[in-house]
Amino acid sequence: MSSAQAPSLPPLIPREILFGNPEKTSPQLSPDGKYLAYIAPDDKNVLQVWLRTVGQEDDQILTADKKRGIRIFFWTYNADQLIYMQDSDGDENFHLHLVNIHSKIVRDLTPFQGVKAELVELEPKFPDQVLVALNLNNPQKFDVYRINLKNGAVEFDTDNPGNIISWTSDAQFQIRAATASTPDGGYDLLLHKPDKQWEILRHWGPQEEGNSVSFSADGKTLYIQGNHDANAKRLLAVDLETREETVIAEDEQYDVVGIIIQPLTLVIQAVSFYKDKQEWQVIDRSIAADFEEIVKVRPGEFSLISRDLEDKTWLVAYRTDNGPVYYYAYNRESKTSTFLFSNQPKLEALQLASMQPISYEARDGLIIHSYLTTPVGIPTQNLPTVLLVHGGPWARDIWGFSPTTQWLANRGYAVLQVNFRGSTGYGKAFLNAGNREWAAKMHDDLIDSVNWLVQQGISDSQKVAIMGGSYGGYATLVGLTFTPEIFAAGVDIVGPSNLITLIETIPPYWEPLKAMLSHRIGNLATEEEFLKSRSPLFFVDRIQKPLLIGQGANDPRVKQSESDQIVNAMQQAGLPVQYVLYSDEGHGFARPENRLHFFAIAEEFLAKYLGGRFEPLADIPGHSGLVK
Repeated sequence: MSSAQAPSLPPLIPREILFGNPEKTSPQLSPDGKYLAYIAPDDKNVLQVWLRTVGQEDDQILTADKKRGIRIFFWTYNADQLIYMQDSDGDENFHLHLVNIHSKIVRDLTPFQGVKAELVELEPKFPDQVLVALNLNNPQKFDVYRINLKNGAVEFDTDNPGNIISWTSDAQFQIRAATASTPDGGYDLLLHKPDKQWEILRHWGPQEEGNSVSFSADGKTLYIQGNHDANAKRLLAVDLETREETVIAEDEQYDVVGIIIQPLTLVIQAVSFYKDKQEWQVIDRSIAADFEEIVKVRPGEFSLISRDLEDKTWLVAYRTDNGPVYYYAYNRESKTSTFLFSNQPKLEALQLASMQPISYEARDGLIIHSYLTTPVGIPTQNLPTVLLVHGGPWARDIWGFSPTTQWLANRGYAVLQVNFRGSTGYGKAFLNAGNREWAAKMHDDLIDSVNWLVQQGISDSQKVAIMGGSYGGYATLVGLTFTPEIFAAGVDIVGPSNLITLIETIPPYWEPLKAMLSHRIGNLATEEEFLKSRSPLFFVDRIQKPLLIGQGANDPRVKQSESDQIVNAMQQAGLPVQYVLYSDEGHGFARPENRLHFFAIAEEFLAKYLGGRFEPLADIPGHSGLVK
C-alpha cells in the first residue's frame, strides 16, 4: 500500500473547539412562552445569560459576570425574572442572583459571606417566592428560607435538625417531606406533620438508598424513589393515609434516573432508566404521541429541558456521541419541531469518533459496562490507550459527546470509560459491591478492563495511561502506586491522595454524609490503618512512571493539600511529577482559559509517554495556572 493510501487520522482538532466555551447552550423558555433565555459568551468570552423574544432575532445580553462565567440559571414563575447561581473562584459557596429581564438590574438574593445557597423549589402558584436552603446559622446544616422575589426579604422557614440532606415541598409551597442521613449510613424518609414535628415514614439501611421526589396536587400522595424490596431504585407512590406503596416504574437491573413531572398538575409523566443509553418510559398517556413525534426528529438521546406553563411548547435537547447538542422547540398542537441552535456548530464539520457501549466479566464474574472510543481513520489495533476514570465514585459514565474523549481519540488514543463496581445506576448489588473496595476491587475492575483491551488486540500493553478527575484522580494515583507496572503515565485532576486527610477536611456541610462515607469507604475513627492501606500517599516509593497533577486552589471537596502532599513526597524521592495549580479554580476547571492551559500541558505529557499527536502549547492569555 502506498503512503497516499495508508489509513491516517483526521486533522488535529484545535483544543479551542473542544475545551473553549460553547457558542450557545442551555435554552430555557419563560413561563408565559414569550421569551427564550440561554447561555452564551460575551465579547470578553465570559459566559452570560442572554435573552430573545420568541419568533424574533432581538437577542440581548442580560448579565455582566466579570470572570467565572454563568453556568446555572432558571426562570422564576414571574415572566420578567430569572435567577442565576454563581460562586467565587470555585469555592462552591453559591449565591442566588435575581435578574429583571427588562431593567437588567441584578440583585444578590443571598448576600451572605461564606454561605452556600441551594435551590429547594419554585412553585407556579407562588410566583413571588422561592424556597432556598442556606447554611447561614450553622455551616454544617442547611435550613430552609423563604425569599420574597419582590423585595428580597429572607425569612426563616424550616429548621434542619442537623441530618436532613434534601427537602420536598407540596403544592401549597410548604416543606412537607425530607430525606435525612442516619448514624448507620442509611437514610430516613421524613414527613412534616402539622405540629411541625417530623415523622419517620420509612428507613433505608446502609445497603439501600431512597429519597422523596414530590407530592401529588392534592397532597395525599408522596412520590419517592427507593431500592428497598428490590435491587434497583424504583419510583413509588405512597398513600399518606394508608401508608401503602404502589410501584409506578421499575426495572430489575437499572435505577430510575430521570423523572418528568407536569409543573401545574404535578402528574408524573415519564421516567427514564439509563442502560447503555437512556430509555424513556411514558407514564402519562397524554404525552405518548408527543414522545413518538420527538424521537423522529433526529438521532440521539432526547430530553425535555423546558416548557411553558400552557404546555404548548417544549424545548427538547438531542445528545449524540459524535457532534454537538441540538436544541429544538416542539409545538404540541401541531406536533412539529423547530430547530433553535446547537451548542457547538463547529463540531458538525469535524470527523468525530463514535462511542461504543461494551461489557465484559471482571475476575470475580461481575459484569462491567464501559464505553469504548477509538480513533477515526486508523485500524483499532495495538493502539496507545487512555483509561479515563469517572469521578464520584458514586456516579457513572454515559453515552454521548465528551470533549475529553474526542480530544484523546483525535490525538490517536483508544479511550475506555469504565463503570467499575460502585458506579451508580446499575442497582444496589452493583453499587454495594464497591463498599470498602477503594484501591481494591474497584481498582481490580480497571485493571481487568486494561487486560480485556489488550486481549482483544485493541491496546498496546506498554502504552496505557490512566487519567481522571476527583475519584478518577484518586484512581490514577492508585494505578501508579498499587499497580506501577501497568500504566505508562498518569494524569490526576483534583484527586485525593490520602483518604484520612480527605475525610478530615471535607466541607462542614458534608457532616451528615460522614456515616455513609464510613460505610462505603472506611471509618476514620476506628480504621485509620485500613484507610492508610488504601491511600496512595503512603506508597509513593512504588511509583515508577511519570505523573501530571492539576488542582484548583479553592477546591472545597478535595483540598489543595491533597495534591501538595503527594507532589512534595514525589519531589523529595526524586520521582517524575509535574504539578499545575490554578489560583481561581475549585473542584475542576470552569474557566476556558484554565481548561485550555491544563489540557495543552496534558496533551504534550501524554504524547511524550504514549506517542500520540499534540497541538503545541500556545500563549493562553488569562489563565491562572502555576506550574510547580
